[in-house]
Amino acid sequence: MKNYAERRKFLKTLIASPTLALTGSVFLNASPLKAQSAGKGAAGSKLRVSLNAYSFNGPLTKKTMTLDDLLDFCAENNFDAVDLTGYYFPGYPGVPEDSYIYHLKQKAHRLGLDISGTGVKNDFTNPDKSKRKDDIKLIKNWIQCAAKLGAPVIRIFSGLKIPEGHTWDEVATWMVKDMKECAEYGKQYGVIVAIQNHDDFIKTAEQAQKIIEQVNSEWFGLVLDIGSYRTGDPFKQIEQTARYAVNWQLKELMFLDEREQKTDLQKVIGIIKASGYRGYVPIETLGAGDPKIKVPVFLAEVRKALALNAM
Repeated sequence: MKNYAERRKFLKTLIASPTLALTGSVFLNASPLKAQSAGKGAAGSKLRVSLNAYSFNGPLTKKTMTLDDLLDFCAENNFDAVDLTGYYFPGYPGVPEDSYIYHLKQKAHRLGLDISGTGVKNDFTNPDKSKRKDDIKLIKNWIQCAAKLGAPVIRIFSGLKIPEGHTWDEVATWMVKDMKECAEYGKQYGVIVAIQNHDDFIKTAEQAQKIIEQVNSEWFGLVLDIGSYRTGDPFKQIEQTARYAVNWQLKELMFLDEREQKTDLQKVIGIIKASGYRGYVPIETLGAGDPKIKVPVFLAEVRKALALNAM
């Protein structure tokens, strides 16, 4: 297996520079351990706050809000970036016309926003190989869309559950093969494919780690969802998998031994910085309430945690 610390350094460099992610041009530092130790001081980690479009799932799904509106909201609230999740594009799961993609890209640039990523829905736990092939095609189509948008990462899922008559390891075997194919395709377009731990097929840090290390590609990583490690100590599991992160999802609530609690953002940000991660930290608000009210409140809390960790 390749030296994973070196590959992790490669991924962190790409996330820190969307331009490099698109061109595929990057130079590795000589020391493979540098990425692991870089976060020990303020200079070692550079974080930029993004908004995951799923925070506005209700209005975007009901079409009382558009992605254009979302961009305006992000600019008004001084986000650094936005994650334009694929579900909310017209015609999804189809990819929209280039004219629409480039319109969003141009508007985001004029508003001073990076596009930190996009994402699709897939289920690689499906035992029907033809269905998984359809999902591979879906991901490949959206990899091309991500490249056109200037998004360095495309977020995918593992799948919903272990199908009857199969074991976790059996499913993981075919899943890894499918993800390798997607990662290789992402490499051709300069887009990192990243699996999100989503409390579905992947429930623990050990499971996330096993999948990522078996895929074993510098074009594959983790969207680390802090709210989806629900058994055991989530902070230990976040620490365990932070080295694989190529993007994040910061949420208002976490789970300690399946007990919901308000997120200790300062502790989470400390873990992110200690890992040496440099890049986007998208936030995502869930549940009842108006996201136009909830998002700015949570954003202020995240910014406060970032400021305290910079001291």
